[in-house]
Amino acid sequence: MAKIKNKTAFFCSECGMDQSKWFGVCPACGAAGTATEQKIEIRNTSGKVQGISLEVKPVTFDEISTDEENRLVTGIGELDVVLGGGIVPGSLTLVGGDPGIGKSTLLLQVCKALGDKNIEVLYISGEESLSQIKLRAQRIGTMTDHVMVLAETCIENAREAIRRSNAKVVVIDSIQTMFSETLDATPGSVSQVKEVTNLLMRLAKEFSVSVFIVGHVTKEGTVAGPRMLEHMVDTVLYFEGDRHASYRMLRGVKNRFGSTNEIGVFEMKNEGLVEVPNPSEFMLNGRPEDSSGSVVGCTMEGTRPILIEIQALVSKTNFGFPRRQSAGSDMNRLNLMMTVLEKRVGVQIGDCDAYVNIAGGMKITEPGVDLGVIIAVMSSYSNKVIPGDVVAFGEVGLSGEVRAVSGAPFRVSECKKLGFKKVILPYGNMEACRETCGIELLPVKSIAQAINCLNVLQNKD
Repeated sequence: MAKIKNKTAFFCSECGMDQSKWFGVCPACGAAGTATEQKIEIRNTSGKVQGISLEVKPVTFDEISTDEENRLVTGIGELDVVLGGGIVPGSLTLVGGDPGIGKSTLLLQVCKALGDKNIEVLYISGEESLSQIKLRAQRIGTMTDHVMVLAETCIENAREAIRRSNAKVVVIDSIQTMFSETLDATPGSVSQVKEVTNLLMRLAKEFSVSVFIVGHVTKEGTVAGPRMLEHMVDTVLYFEGDRHASYRMLRGVKNRFGSTNEIGVFEMKNEGLVEVPNPSEFMLNGRPEDSSGSVVGCTMEGTRPILIEIQALVSKTNFGFPRRQSAGSDMNRLNLMMTVLEKRVGVQIGDCDAYVNIAGGMKITEPGVDLGVIIAVMSSYSNKVIPGDVVAFGEVGLSGEVRAVSGAPFRVSECKKLGFKKVILPYGNMEACRETCGIELLPVKSIAQAINCLNVLQNKD
């Protein structure tokens, strides 16, 4: 019979490494101040080890079937795009995001959509009672008998319910509330999260059940618990956006079965999350007219071009050290663009405060918006209005050159579709976009040429 011993161990909340002594800096990942003390149980067994099969046999690659798994299409187009075409059977997906942003609402809508297709779904909640789940589900729509609900926090009980239900898709809301009876630790601790996730992973692979896990996030925006949690799952999805605003953006940061460059855009309404099929039109809604410091840029999110409004405000500072503030774009990139503009063009903005904002709340990391930031800053500095039918995109180098970007023909086509007349683009992308008719292309090799091009357009207006 197994003997149980209680032991205290220290876990790194970043990578999950554990050791018996406290540490200031994790020897595995180098993170400081991440040691978390937890009580664990050690089970010593004597004699023959049970549950081990000696018939495990490796196979050659020729014996492995390469037939693709039949994905479960949810019918929620934005979600299916981010997942790579649908839910893969036997996959383990982690959904993270700020409180109240819509994680549970989206997964409840997934349950309804799959239930309408006669697919068995089990929704397990450790945070709400059955009546509370029903109240939240009533605004989404009527659930079929194929959608089952369970309020449970013990993972062993939940595992038995999954086995008896024959469900193809299971939702765990949330991973921080679940606990295993084999561990003497509080729910949400490092050891509990690792054990519960490992059990769900084995369950998904063994019974070919697709499992969705809801994960809470920390104040830094990462999923709470050990960093190892993201390594264990197959797919990691993050909800972005302000929960007080109407839009939501679903971004895939890890996907073993598809691309991680795709995003899904939703709008929160009374009936739940509604897909936004045209994010560009949604992001440009409410754009000011005849206002300096505003220009339309174009970014690529995976294979999808999205038009965004780039706003800038430049003014003389009253202090000795000018401020630089950026919302939605990289702060370091803004400082770099300001320095290039002053050095290569000779614009004296070193004594000015500069604020840049990506309207709509999107977070852009792609360098293709560099040219738009430069133009918006110059427009605000000179107090000249940029024509409303102009779009600009391109990467800016330290020498002031405008470099080519990926997906230029798709960006130009998106601009044309939304009614824009002129596009300022890198000279290196001109050849690929030459066949696009109905829109004027203005290629530039440097930011000086881009500024001269804008002066010509402003004088025409």
